[in-house]
Amino acid sequence: MRGLMILALGFPVTGLAQANDDAGVFLGLGAKSAPAYFGADSAETGVTGRLRFGETSVGDIALGESGLYALGVGGSVRFISERSADDHAALAGLADIDATLELGGKVTFIAPQYDVFAALRYGFGGHEAFVAEMGGDFVYRPGDVWSLRGGPRLLWGSDDYAQTYFGVTAAEATASAFDAYDAGAGVISAGIAAELTYQVTADWGVLGILRYDQLQGDAADSPIVQSKDQTSVSLMVTRRISLGF
Repeated sequence: MRGLMILALGFPVTGLAQANDDAGVFLGLGAKSAPAYFGADSAETGVTGRLRFGETSVGDIALGESGLYALGVGGSVRFISERSADDHAALAGLADIDATLELGGKVTFIAPQYDVFAALRYGFGGHEAFVAEMGGDFVYRPGDVWSLRGGPRLLWGSDDYAQTYFGVTAAEATASAFDAYDAGAGVISAGIAAELTYQVTADWGVLGILRYDQLQGDAADSPIVQSKDQTSVSLMVTRRISLGF
């Protein structure tokens, strides 16, 4: 889904395995092509990023070939760009939506070959509502340089979230070509994500991300939705900074 800057932020609390003494910071910065707004059939390109603390992952890169299991508890952050009717002719008559920063927490169970996560966030700005995200990844490492991970994703949104991005108020219906529409809480989208990592050196790497989501329920039935199929592609340069504790 669209977001000019998406940050995956986390710190580990290991309940089932001993943490690595060599703590570090994982940084990623690059470009992302994604739907211009939720439900759009056209794409825009912007900046994307990733931030992670510690060796134990919270939804990014799983543990090494140690055969250990861990439970990670950390933060979850998502930034959603503003939506302006002036920028998209298809939205003429709809109210603008300010940019939103979602903040919350995330719990991840990490195994050598897979991980499963659940996150809960609350929005500040364009929407002030709860969203929950769940998913999991299978992890494949053919060597020390390449790693591939991917799995299902599910996004749930509350009434206020669904109405903000997919609803049409009576006033908007009068000013636009859309009929009034009330979007309720429920599953917003279901899809799959895949990440391919190439580690150029011990500290520098390249990360490619492909994600496909299909809008569901009231979100999919919204009159403003031009396409239920939402695909995004990201490419980032990554840097690992060791803190050496």
